[in-house]
Amino acid sequence: MDRLEVGPMGANCYIVTHTPTKDACIIDPGGEPERIMDFIKKNGLKPKFIMNTHGHGDHIIGNGYFGVPIYIHRLEKDFLTDPALNLSGAFGLSIKTPKASKLLEDGDKVYLNDLEFEILHTPGHTPGGISIKLDGVVFTGDTLFAGTVGRTDLPDGDEKVLLGSIRSKLLTLDDDTVVYPGHGQESTIGTEKESNPFLK
Repeated sequence: MDRLEVGPMGANCYIVTHTPTKDACIIDPGGEPERIMDFIKKNGLKPKFIMNTHGHGDHIIGNGYFGVPIYIHRLEKDFLTDPALNLSGAFGLSIKTPKASKLLEDGDKVYLNDLEFEILHTPGHTPGGISIKLDGVVFTGDTLFAGTVGRTDLPDGDEKVLLGSIRSKLLTLDDDTVVYPGHGQESTIGTEKESNPFLK
């Protein structure tokens, strides 16, 4: 797994690679798609699909650059094509990406060869926000960060729903599960349980 911090908002783009085949999944190509593609080419990777943890502009702007299917939660499908929903319109931008090829639901399994991603619906930052669980790690998008939680003061945000998602879907994972958030550095579930002030 590799992380690139991209775009003006410093979103984390993750590239998960199936080592034997070099097939790869891109999670949240949120800017600087040329730099992401340079990394992919330099390492001989073969992107197969994109998964978006949610539909805000700073996580989807590079979606159309790679020519691969896009997966997003069912409730966020219109975020990909509506600048008002993805909030890019509020910043004077008009981000529109290709439509989703696959709409995800809670509990879905997505496969990259023998790598199994489990979709956890974790709404609150957005209605269709997801976290993506894989072999002892979880990609939490803008739901859970190291030492803090996702914003709920934006349109469609709901603090009560967000905290409920974190407690029911994320804090129930093993304490040593590594948290890879949508911005900032990684953490673990155990660390967040113990020291995240928003989860006390």
